[in-house]
Amino acid sequence: MRHGKDHKKLGRTASHRRAMLSNLVTSLFEHKQVRTTLAKAKEGRRFAERCITFGKKGDVASRRHVYKFIPQHKVIQLLFDEIAPAYAERNGGYTRIIKLGRRKGDGAEIVILELVGYESTQIEKQHQAAEKRAERKKRKEEQEEAEPAQQQTGEKAE
Repeated sequence: MRHGKDHKKLGRTASHRRAMLSNLVTSLFEHKQVRTTLAKAKEGRRFAERCITFGKKGDVASRRHVYKFIPQHKVIQLLFDEIAPAYAERNGGYTRIIKLGRRKGDGAEIVILELVGYESTQIEKQHQAAEKRAERKKRKEEQEEAEPAQQQTGEKAE
């Protein structure tokens, strides 16, 4: 029987598990979404939602409580000033898990854990990344076109 077992151990020691989940939640708040395994996402969601609920309270005691789990002032400031107020009218359900499929190496189920309501932020980031890739490709093509011209002028000089 599994009475009283409220969390998964994830094959780690208590300190390793705590550090891993802290890093997962920190990355979630910084980037608005993270890609991880299903088991880690389900555990991380518990802590993320709890932190956002504390962020909605906004008092000093809540900041200190969250700081015990996420010891980064920049992320806590982001949580309390930007993320939590966005969920002021929402009673829970601040995160979403989107299943992507299985990882090729070990078959683990991979998911995206994201904050609800920040989808437009992710779309913007994807567009910016696509623009950067296109710009890099264009520069590379220009550079490749310039190289044969340099080689021909170098051959004529000899």
